[in-house]
Amino acid sequence: MSLLPSDPAAGRITPESGSNVCLPEHCFHAFDALYCALTKVQPIDPEFSNEKYPLFVTWNTRSSRSGRTPRLRGCIGSFEALPLWDGVAEYALISAFKDSRFRKIDKSELESLECCVSLLTDFEDASTYLDWTIGVHGIQITFPHPSLLPSNSTSEAPSPLSSSPYLPRLMHKQNFSATYLPDVIPEQGWDKIEAIDSAINKAGWTGRITEDLRRSIKLRRYQSKTCTVGWDEYVQWRESHS
Repeated sequence: MSLLPSDPAAGRITPESGSNVCLPEHCFHAFDALYCALTKVQPIDPEFSNEKYPLFVTWNTRSSRSGRTPRLRGCIGSFEALPLWDGVAEYALISAFKDSRFRKIDKSELESLECCVSLLTDFEDASTYLDWTIGVHGIQITFPHPSLLPSNSTSEAPSPLSSSPYLPRLMHKQNFSATYLPDVIPEQGWDKIEAIDSAINKAGWTGRITEDLRRSIKLRRYQSKTCTVGWDEYVQWRESHS
């Protein structure tokens, strides 16, 4: 595949937040890992700092029609702080090839892709499942199998009170977990209850969602610093480093 940009005017580099933390070079490194995996060419050594961060790599497919929102193509990350050189490259490939929601990305798709790298910061344990701010925080939830919840409450109205301290000790296989990055919830237009219920479903629970289930959630909130780069910018970067 030629590395020449298909349309130099169509690309973009977007340092969406925390531009001094998450850099276009992180996205270039992710793109390079994917391009080299699909073409067997040699990667370019990273030049950015090898600091450690929890991170996510997101692949989106851009529409050929102007003004259309890019479509998610893969997104996986790690809440463990990883060295950026290896972590970005590793999760670029995991997101591209191992996101079970999608087929593997192939070489023919490269020119339509954009990459977003998210470096996660400011982790805090929330006091309740509602103790976070839409548009500021991502959420990471864990909760036990609902069959193990105490049965002494019948409340169905949303409540910020937490019943987490009263849960029995559980084995790992009896827990559910899911996360949404900070930008997902405002993009979907959800309020807090809708976001929590969606995350419960995302975690794998398909049964009835009760207020007791919501109150059993242990929630960690976090923020992210992100940058998005398109294929054409990556091409220009690689050509300038060849």
